[in-house]
Amino acid sequence: MLKQLRRLSLAAFVVLAPSPAPAELAAQAAPQWKVDLAHSEMSFKIRHLMSKVSGTFNDWSGTITGDPKDWSKGTVEIVIQAASIDTRNERRDGHLKSNEFFDVAKFPTLAFKSTKVTVSGTRLTVAGDLTMHGVTKPVVLEGEYTGTTGAGDKQKVGFSFTTKLNRLDYGVTWNRAVEGGGVTLGDEVTIEINVEAVRAAGAA
Repeated sequence: MLKQLRRLSLAAFVVLAPSPAPAELAAQAAPQWKVDLAHSEMSFKIRHLMSKVSGTFNDWSGTITGDPKDWSKGTVEIVIQAASIDTRNERRDGHLKSNEFFDVAKFPTLAFKSTKVTVSGTRLTVAGDLTMHGVTKPVVLEGEYTGTTGAGDKQKVGFSFTTKLNRLDYGVTWNRAVEGGGVTLGDEVTIEINVEAVRAAGAA
């Protein structure tokens, strides 16, 4: 009799226990991908006088959650260490890290978190929020899914994206007037992101 009661209690628990919501099940089923920094790049360009200067961030990380069969349900999170900025000029990099630009002592990271992914063939549009210099603004990344290779924990996916933003929107306002008219720096910054990401070990 006691064994029967225990069996009935267990059965009741199984029946009454709340089932995961569809969104929770989808999140559990979607694999995660970690950015392989050795084969990825985060670069930018900005006008300097009559030319353009480019640079990169050497220390950043990213996690992509999603199924290569349907990235529209995917998510993206990226964190960039501001002090890793590199324009191949030590003096300029020091200026960019100062409180006249990124102010890395006060704002050590930049972060992007997606809010929506739209798919059209291999083309992707990733909308999200970018936090930089203590300010959060919506941005849209335009790019493409470049494919998948490998299998299991060695499976990799590739993406390339670009976007443009106005640095003034994030409170990065330093500039200097040029003799004869004009200013040293442009306001628009072009960002290019090339990603190779590895499937996380043990992912569903």
